[in-house]
Amino acid sequence: MTVISKRQRSIALIATAAILTPASIAAQQQLPAEADITVTGMPPADLSELAEGPDVKGLISARNAEKMRVMGGDGTGTDIFISEATEIKASKGFLGLGRNKLTAGSLLNGLPVTVKTVQWGGGLVASRIKLRGSDLKTANMISTGTAQGFAEQTAATEALRGRVGDLDQYNIKGTTNVNFDTGKAVLSARGKADLCATANTADSMKNAMLLIVGYTDSTGDYEYNQQLSEKRASRVVNYMQQVCGWKPYRMLTPTGMSEADPLASNDTTTGKAQNRRVAVNILVSKGLDGM
Repeated sequence: MTVISKRQRSIALIATAAILTPASIAAQQQLPAEADITVTGMPPADLSELAEGPDVKGLISARNAEKMRVMGGDGTGTDIFISEATEIKASKGFLGLGRNKLTAGSLLNGLPVTVKTVQWGGGLVASRIKLRGSDLKTANMISTGTAQGFAEQTAATEALRGRVGDLDQYNIKGTTNVNFDTGKAVLSARGKADLCATANTADSMKNAMLLIVGYTDSTGDYEYNQQLSEKRASRVVNYMQQVCGWKPYRMLTPTGMSEADPLASNDTTTGKAQNRRVAVNILVSKGLDGM
């Protein structure tokens, strides 16, 4: 099914991940002092009496002992204190184990998180931090410097750095999601038709480029899903160039993002079907788009 909508948030998360090298993720950055936060001392151990704050979702972009910065999909950074009372959990557990309670040491740079907050002295304190077990597994492999972790992350990061560039310089004109069967990278008849229709739509836009990103559901391990997501993306690229006539020089080189950025819950069959996809994003440079 062809969906024309703005998915700036999802694309922005990919772009943020693209500029985080393994070294920057492994070495925790120090947050600068914030002039507008005048709170001194440590956050309280009891958060039950504090007023509820906003929910914050994004990537951890910096950390120190008692505070982290979460970068949202719109590029806005939010500083959040971490208290003794902060509950940190990984959905689906870490390394395949049930639902684990984690320590603040698990909050690594580059890790996608969803944070519930409370208000404290003009700032925010995390009452609960949720993250995905698979994301934590990858981040831990990178931080401990295993050969497998560096190989996997370097491949994904360098691919995005060279292929995507700075997505803040583009306007997203539309996204087409083409779906796949479990464990397969075979295009359906409907998927083929949608791809050529997208090529025609993009061709009608002056200076349009295509960014193609492959994804999987949660079935299988990280290494298998990374390879499968890349294979799906490559299959889409080949079809669009060979059959739909899209010129290679108007396409940002594709990449695979494994099971990152799901469109729906992987806990249901329907959700998994939506997540087994390749997203074809139509981009136009802001400089050429009048912005």
